[in-house]
Amino acid sequence: MEPFNARRITRIGVVAALYVALTLSLSFLSYGDIQFRIAEALMLLCFFNKDYIFALTIGCFIANMISPMKWDLLVGTSATLIAAIPMYLLRKEGSTPRMMICSLFPVFTNGFIVAAELKLAFDAPYWLSVGTVALGEFVCVSILGVIVFSQLQKNPNFMKMISDNKKATVA
Repeated sequence: MEPFNARRITRIGVVAALYVALTLSLSFLSYGDIQFRIAEALMLLCFFNKDYIFALTIGCFIANMISPMKWDLLVGTSATLIAAIPMYLLRKEGSTPRMMICSLFPVFTNGFIVAAELKLAFDAPYWLSVGTVALGEFVCVSILGVIVFSQLQKNPNFMKMISDNKKATVA
């Protein structure tokens, strides 16, 4: 395992800050029973490098500090971590179909976990919340994110910058 050097720590910090900035700048879409967290598209970075598991978990934790749901710091952040780990473990670099499959982890994880939180916090109807949260995740991660990262992975410089495989291949 590569040691935590200044480059890795900086990369983690920048991605965490980007997640926070996107979530807070679009806060009207990011919180509540219907969520379209555009920052969730960044979850696909976990497909390329395990460092982004840390980055996005930290970013989600910080962004959830202003959430109207008091449990979001623990519950929402845990949902991010639970989704991010299998995304990295099941990756196959350069594989857009595999990326699409991995993009569904945040859809299901947030759909079920955040819906339970919404039920407890606002007495929101559970299955409706599963649907609305999952739909928001699907749009942000599985559609927007997959389109963006499918194009970005064609750039060898981008892949070298984000990948844990320094000899990253172009799709």
